[in-house]
Amino acid sequence: MSKKVAVVTGANKGIGLAIVQGLCKAGYAGDIILTARNEKLGQEALQKLKSEGFNNVLFHRLDICDQTSAEELRKFLEKNYGGLDVLINNAGIAFKVDATEPFGEQAEVTMRTNFWGTLWASKALLPLLRPNAYAVVNISSFVSKRLTSAAQSYRQRQNAAGETIFTGANRQFRSADISEEELCGLMGEFVVAAQNGNHEAKGWPNTAYGATKVGVTVLSRIQARVLAQTRAADGILLNACCPGWSALRHGRPQGPQEPEGGGEAAVYLAMLPPGATAPHGQLVWDKTVQEW
Repeated sequence: MSKKVAVVTGANKGIGLAIVQGLCKAGYAGDIILTARNEKLGQEALQKLKSEGFNNVLFHRLDICDQTSAEELRKFLEKNYGGLDVLINNAGIAFKVDATEPFGEQAEVTMRTNFWGTLWASKALLPLLRPNAYAVVNISSFVSKRLTSAAQSYRQRQNAAGETIFTGANRQFRSADISEEELCGLMGEFVVAAQNGNHEAKGWPNTAYGATKVGVTVLSRIQARVLAQTRAADGILLNACCPGWSALRHGRPQGPQEPEGGGEAAVYLAMLPPGATAPHGQLVWDKTVQEW
C-alpha cells in the first residue's frame, strides 16, 4: 500500500505553516508536503519544523499562479506516492489597507492568486485523490459569507456608506446549480469592472480580497458537487473553511487570533474520522457549518 501524503500550499509562514504543524501534532499518518513559491523560505520553514521534531514533513516548490509548477508537483506525487490523500489549498494574498496600487491592479493580482491559482492547483491535483482520501480543504474567509449575506438582505439598495453591493450576481453565487464556467465568468467581470473603475456602480464590493474569497467558497461548493456526481463511492469530503482572523496572516500586525488557532479549522476538516460523510460542500467556521 502506498504511503499516505498530504499537501499544504503556501505553507512557509502564517496559517499555512500552522496547518502543517497542526497535522503533525494531530498524528497525520503519512508525509506532509510543505509547499511555497520561494524555495529559500520554504526550506527555512522545513528546517524549523525539523527542529521541532516533525520529521515527516518534506518541501516541494509550488507557485499556484504557474500551471507548469503545479504540473511538476503532480508528477512528483504520482512518481513518489501514486496519489494524494489530503489537499489543503491555503496559498493566497491580500493587499495591505494602505496599499498604493490602483484598485484595478489589486483586483487582478489578488484574483490571479486567490481564485485562479486555487483553481489551477485543484485541476492539477484533484485527479490524484485516492478513494477514501481524507479530504480537500480550500481556505476561504468569513468575509465571503458576510458579503453575500449583506447582498441577500439589501439587494439593489445601498448600505450605510452609500456603496452598492452585489446585485444580480449574488443570486448566481448562491445558486446550487452554478457552473464552474459561470463562476469564472463572474470573477472575470469583477476584475474588468475594477480596472474600469465602475465595479461599485455594477454592484461589486470594494474589496478585492473579499470578492476572490466569495469565488473560493463557491468554487468549493461546485467541486464538492462534481465529486458527489462523479466519485460518490470514494468518500472524499471537500469543504471551504474560514480560519479566523490571524495576527500574522498576510503580514498584518493586528488580529485576535494567532496563526496556530487559525490552522485549527483546516486540520479539523482534514482529519475527519474514517467513514465520515459530512460536512461536504460547505463553508465551515469554528468547526460549524455556515449557512450559504
